[in-house]
Amino acid sequence: MAEQQLNAPARDGYEIRRSPGQSPSGVRQVTEFQDPGYTIVGNHLTQHRSLSGLAIGLAAHIQSLPEGAPVDIRTLARRFPEGRDRIAAALRELEAYGYLERVRRRTDDGRVVTLTLSYNNPQATRARRAREAAEQAKRRTAVAPPCPSPDPARTPTPARTPTPARTPTPARTPTPPPNPPRVRTSPRPVRTEAPRVRAEPPPPPPEPRTHAHHTPAAALLANLRRDDPRLLLSVRDIQRLTPPVAAWLERGATPDAVRSALTTGLPPTLRHPAALLAHRLTESLPPPLPTAPPAAPGAPVPPPLQTCDGCDRAFRAPTPGRCRDCRRSAAAERSLARPTGATGPG
Repeated sequence: MAEQQLNAPARDGYEIRRSPGQSPSGVRQVTEFQDPGYTIVGNHLTQHRSLSGLAIGLAAHIQSLPEGAPVDIRTLARRFPEGRDRIAAALRELEAYGYLERVRRRTDDGRVVTLTLSYNNPQATRARRAREAAEQAKRRTAVAPPCPSPDPARTPTPARTPTPARTPTPARTPTPPPNPPRVRTSPRPVRTEAPRVRAEPPPPPPEPRTHAHHTPAAALLANLRRDDPRLLLSVRDIQRLTPPVAAWLERGATPDAVRSALTTGLPPTLRHPAALLAHRLTESLPPPLPTAPPAAPGAPVPPPLQTCDGCDRAFRAPTPGRCRDCRRSAAAERSLARPTGATGPG
């Protein structure tokens, strides 16, 4: 009989199985079952190539919060070790790529507050809004079906009244017809064909005055396929439609307004997308913005509203930053943290 070897190593309770082609380095996912209370975050956010790691983390944290939770800069600075400036910069990144939207609203008591809208998939939200707008436009332009004509088989026929019997009348002697009057015949008029009206040629597409907007115009046309896959344009079509789009941008139209004008209310069957876009760009060209009159010397223009990076309040300033109260508190903190000079012996 074989003897038991007490010095044999014990077998581990688990082992890591590797596939034949798996690299020994890199990340390995250890997935466990999670209780209810988790958040689904898309890879388009977690693997975004242009967002910083702090912005991605803040977006995932904001998406995991319930409705109505405060997400201002001061609250997030108390929750995370990063300072207010870094958190404010990360929130601006999320706003630039569509994951956050901060809307200023006025309450009943006259205060201006900031409402934060968090989008877990901005691209899908834009596509859904475009489809809803197209369906609404389609419903508005729908023609009501004609009323059905009455069935002749079911239409009641009026009852016939009996006609009285005719009594015989005595025969009349025929009288010779009178001589018909002579009518002078005139020569037949010569038919003249109406001159054919030539169809007016279509108006030429608009041209911008400068080439400053050509690059964003070409990018806007190339990204239309994200809103509707049928708007996949070739390189030649993009080069042909870039000057009209640049003319729209030159006249003050925003890229969102141009995209909405080109993608809203598309027909269900789209055979020539480039021709339809060229028609819309030509026929719906907005007028140029009027030149602003010179401001009166005694009426200065107020600066725009900004969101404070410290307390998330709205204030007027030419550039983003902090409000007056936050600047005063920061100055007070710096003055208290400044070391006092050491005094020598008297």
